[in-house]
Amino acid sequence: MTFVVTENCIKCKYTDCVEVCPVDCFYEGPNFLVIHPDECIDCALCEPECPAEAIFSEDEVPDDQQQFIPLNAELAEKWPNITEKKDPLPEAKEWDGKPDKMKYLEK
Repeated sequence: MTFVVTENCIKCKYTDCVEVCPVDCFYEGPNFLVIHPDECIDCALCEPECPAEAIFSEDEVPDDQQQFIPLNAELAEKWPNITEKKDPLPEAKEWDGKPDKMKYLEK
């Protein structure tokens, strides 16, 4: 089992989750984070740290967010690893909770 970053992270990119990850399984894109499914040890430390509530256990990913399971795996292979907390994107508070953000994902 793994944890998955879902749509609400797009255009927010809070990195509180990165700071608590014991195995450094987060990867960073321009406006989104992903979790590498083969590196995640299912420790659940990241989920409560996400201010945007965008992280779910793989078996609890909402039905309308299922596409993020393979997307996390795909992008984790392409993006650089992130191991330290950074400032969120400047408009993070404005974007937190907005629906239909998939079209804004920058790969």
